[in-house]
Amino acid sequence: MGKQTPFYAQHVKAQAKIVDFAGWDMPLHYGSQIEEHHIVRREVGMFDVSHMGVVDISGKDAAPYLRYLLANNIDRITPGRAIYTCMLNEKGGVIDDLIVYKLSETDFRIVINAGTREKDLAWMRKQSNAFELTIQERLDLCMLAIQGPLAYQKVAEMDVISKEDLSALKNFSFLTFDDWLIARTGYTGEEGVEMIFPVAFAESIWEKALVAGIKPCGLGSRDTLRLEAGLNLYGNDMDETVTPLESNLSWTVAMEPTDRDFIGRKALSLLQNQNPAGHMVGLVLEGPGVIRNHQRVVFANGPEGYVTSGGYSPTLAKSIALARVPVQISETCTVEIRNKAIPAKIVKPPFVRKGKKMFE
Repeated sequence: MGKQTPFYAQHVKAQAKIVDFAGWDMPLHYGSQIEEHHIVRREVGMFDVSHMGVVDISGKDAAPYLRYLLANNIDRITPGRAIYTCMLNEKGGVIDDLIVYKLSETDFRIVINAGTREKDLAWMRKQSNAFELTIQERLDLCMLAIQGPLAYQKVAEMDVISKEDLSALKNFSFLTFDDWLIARTGYTGEEGVEMIFPVAFAESIWEKALVAGIKPCGLGSRDTLRLEAGLNLYGNDMDETVTPLESNLSWTVAMEPTDRDFIGRKALSLLQNQNPAGHMVGLVLEGPGVIRNHQRVVFANGPEGYVTSGGYSPTLAKSIALARVPVQISETCTVEIRNKAIPAKIVKPPFVRKGKKMFE
């Protein structure tokens, strides 16, 4: 038996198919992964994401510490705003991708991935020696992501926060009250919120969501939704062996101001001068089959790449993928599926945004 989130009893009650995910017993689906995918694209669904780690960084050196720890610059945000960033090693490799919520000038909340949770905390503590701050993992909090075009309407019906307050939230901003944090963030390509709140409220909030008509959705649909949205998955599309520059995440690296030193900066500066050997593209399969991770991507003029995330897109009814390929490429390629070369078109992610196809 793996670790269980505060919503585990609700998953079992809803007859979820439970699978192991990074040591956690998590719902893959509640009957139909495809149906749950469409629910989020067309209406609203909720995901238990409490297996992810919530970490509070507090103290007079919290801001200087995060300026050094992270590739993006937390000076870009004000209290009440969040920022997406990568945490790098000295070689510029991605230790994890995460969201930082700025609670005040001296208090920050970070949400890290489940699979990298222990590694992240060890790295964060190792880098904190020269700074005056505290790092506290918030095991007393849980997380629920409510996503879909009806998300604001349905969350307002839960009587947790008003529809007006929700509508006033800008993208990547958040509200706090008591020990609650409600943010306009998510990883599905739809409107919605992510709620972080005390474990004691887990059962009642889940039940309120059900009464409001919000359907439980599992990790299976969360993965197809994020792939359609062109969003990277840690461990597939990025890890410690590749940099953000090779993972379509250059926009998360703040090289300005030039006097801000951060872990991985020197390596990224060298790579910028040398030009990265590869980058990420989107693929849309033009023949039969389904693209899977690690399959070869071949170009007519010789160079090869490989699929980092592939699968079937329920919205598009096509197979799509993210792939790491050489910088100099053509507009088409083939993907090696079951020893056959199947043609694919190269597109710029995302594939789908708010239910709409994003490529020609």
